Amino acid sequence: MEISNEIMKVVIDSQIDEIEGSIIYGFMASRQKDDKNKKLLQKMADDEAKHALVWKSITKKDLKANGFKMFILKVATVILGFTFVVKKMQKGEHKTIGSYEKLEKDLPQIGYLVEEERRHEKELYAMLDEERLHYVGSMVLGLNDALVELTGAIAGVTFALQNTKLVAMTGIITGISATLSMAASNYLAERSDGASDALKSSFYTGMAYLITVALLVLPYLLLPSSMYVIAFATMIVTVLLIILFFNYYLSVTKDEPFIKRFMEMATISLSVAAISFVIGILAKQFLGIDTL
Repeated sequence: MEISNEIMKVVIDSQIDEIEGSIIYGFMASRQKDDKNKKLLQKMADDEAKHALVWKSITKKDLKANGFKMFILKVATVILGFTFVVKKMQKGEHKTIGSYEKLEKDLPQIGYLVEEERRHEKELYAMLDEERLHYVGSMVLGLNDALVELTGAIAGVTFALQNTKLVAMTGIITGISATLSMAASNYLAERSDGASDALKSSFYTGMAYLITVALLVLPYLLLPSSMYVIAFATMIVTVLLIILFFNYYLSVTKDEPFIKRFMEMATISLSVAAISFVIGILAKQFLGIDTL
């Protein structure tokens, strides 16, 4: 049977998608400690490889995965966790099913692939149980607290001290002290609620806080002492990027609304920064502080 160029293009894309799916699922399986998840992911990798062979029987071509895309997805799996990558791939699964259903008229031999792709969807959602996602609340606590407190503190002292190194020193001392305090408070709160994983919960809170501190202070460490205005602007951009990234991560892994949460966190953090900025200017004015 003659296949049109349009259909052949879809078939070629489908073959590459299945090859890439097989590679990524196999990579996830190799990193799994949970036997059930490991077997399921490996089964899915094997299924994708079989599907790729079906497409190959039509294209008669040895196609390869996009090496750069595979590298990015593997790095994302390690850093962001398999839940994030799997749910991103789920969107591709929905498109794949739609493409397969359209092709069934012209290529009846691919009919069973639709059912297998649907089965993949159900199995994927059923298996998603990643440890780090149990502590999203702890990470939100640390991240949000650091953004509000440190953004406010740094904004307040930037124009009062007018020296990036002094601001960095203030931010580091304040940030580390607040990290230890926040982690300890979270531990005590979890212990008082009878949580058996209080230590791990406090670790996630502390790490989220500390990483945020490091990112906010970094512009002041890198820029010359006199460039405090640029350092401040860079910090504000960094705050918005952190909020953007974290809320995008939550919107994918926890199916939470992205825009609403982003606007809420951004409004709170920037409002505190604005208020602290005014307080810093007033303090400098009325206390007669001069660091120049």
